[in-house]
Amino acid sequence: MKVLLLNGPNLNLLGTREPHIYGADTLADVEQRFKEEALSLGAEAEAFQSNHEGALIDRIHAARTDGTKAIVINPGGLTHTSVALRDALSGVALPVVEVHISNVHRREEFRHHSYISGIADGVIAGLGVQGYGAALRFLVGRYKG
Repeated sequence: MKVLLLNGPNLNLLGTREPHIYGADTLADVEQRFKEEALSLGAEAEAFQSNHEGALIDRIHAARTDGTKAIVINPGGLTHTSVALRDALSGVALPVVEVHISNVHRREEFRHHSYISGIADGVIAGLGVQGYGAALRFLVGRYKG
C-alpha cells in the first residue's frame, strides 16, 4: 500500500516557524518518521510539499494513476481558502485524512473552517506532528490488503 503525504504552504518552515505552536521538528524529520512508520506497517510512503496550490493539485492528480492508495494532507493555509484543492482530492476518489499540527479550533476564528474536512475520511488536529503517524496508522489499518 502506497500512502502519499502532502504538506502545503509554509510547512517547509517547520522547526523554525513559531515553534511554540508547531514544535521543533523539521519537515524533513516529519517525512522521515512517516516513511519509517509506513515501512514498519508494511506500507510505502512518498512525501511532497509545495507552497503553490497548483503544484499540490498536480501531485494529487498524479496520485490517481501512480499506485497511491491513500493521502495524508496538511493543507496549511489552503485549508481555509481552497475549493480547488478540495475538488482535486474529491476528484481522485482516494481515502484522505486531513492533519493539522495545532488545534485549529483554539486559534483564530478564520482557521475554524476547512474546505477539506467535508470530503476527508478523518481529521486530526492538535496532536502535534504525532498526528501524521495517527493518520497513517488509521489509513493502513482500514485500507491495506
